Amino acid sequence: MLNALKQELALKKDRYKNPIETIYFGGGTPSLLTTTEIIELIEAVANVTTIAHDAEITLEANPDDLTPEKLEALSKTPVNRLSIGVQSFFEEDLKLMNRAHDAKESEACLEHATKLFNNITIDLIYGIPNMSNERWSANINKALSYNINHISSYALTVEPKTALEKFIQKGIIDAPLDSVAKNHFDELVTILEANNFVHYELSNFGKENYFSKHNTSYWLGKEYVGIGPSAHSYHNTYRSWNVANNSKYIKAISQEIIPEEKEVLSEADVFNEYIMTGLRTIFGVNINYVERQFGKERVTWLLNQAKRFVENQLLEIVTINDSEIIKTTKKGKFLCDGIASDLFIITN
Repeated sequence: MLNALKQELALKKDRYKNPIETIYFGGGTPSLLTTTEIIELIEAVANVTTIAHDAEITLEANPDDLTPEKLEALSKTPVNRLSIGVQSFFEEDLKLMNRAHDAKESEACLEHATKLFNNITIDLIYGIPNMSNERWSANINKALSYNINHISSYALTVEPKTALEKFIQKGIIDAPLDSVAKNHFDELVTILEANNFVHYELSNFGKENYFSKHNTSYWLGKEYVGIGPSAHSYHNTYRSWNVANNSKYIKAISQEIIPEEKEVLSEADVFNEYIMTGLRTIFGVNINYVERQFGKERVTWLLNQAKRFVENQLLEIVTINDSEIIKTTKKGKFLCDGIASDLFIITN
């Protein structure tokens, strides 16, 4: 697999935009790689393109994978950012979500990680059935006690064919409620903003200079290249994704074939994605940009569709640096995905 990853990096050498600003080890459990293997993969990137001197290099990991020994070793590699899937600091929540780690492992992991890494983000889940507002607040404050500079937080979703879905179907636990998720979301925003976090994307909060460079690139529509089974790439006019099967992936790469499918993006696809990502972030939807990229008709459509949300104080139009920007209001933030879908261009 490692050799295949290195080969794919070389096969895609014409797709890189120099210099590479971010590298993200994600999907599956990349922390199972040894530090030697991580260094080899970063060197493989450097062999085919230029890595910026201040590149953000993130490793995704679960608390149970990040032992003190592993963290010590990682701190000596080019990895300079950790994304740790804490989810909750309470045992009952972790059991309900069928997580492999326990609360003590999360605490021990962060205790050690924060001594070695300055740039750490953790994931927290809200909207969990039977989670009181008090317990949710305690979760947030526990995270803050470690001086974390970035938090990503998502509402619990019930995925098909999971233990959680079966528990709900059997009536063992209650289904998540939107009203509970909304209360938790509001509490999250209030506490983090009071602690100097900027709510820069719907699910992401960071202190100044600690926004995720990698994820921000997605939201700003920058091109990216995915390496490995199931990995997705974006190239302005089309998306591509690799085969999900490991054996098929390795076999194709060994024959110098990139095992990918492609989807050409229509103008409507590009427009809709810009609306979606814009409304989710503090950057908003730039009306001047929409006119330059898509024409005056699209601007007229957009403003007409947005009108009722502006009237209901869910959206606002502000002027920033001589550009008109459509942004969600505080009241509209939690509803931004639904609002965005009403601004989409629907084609047959």
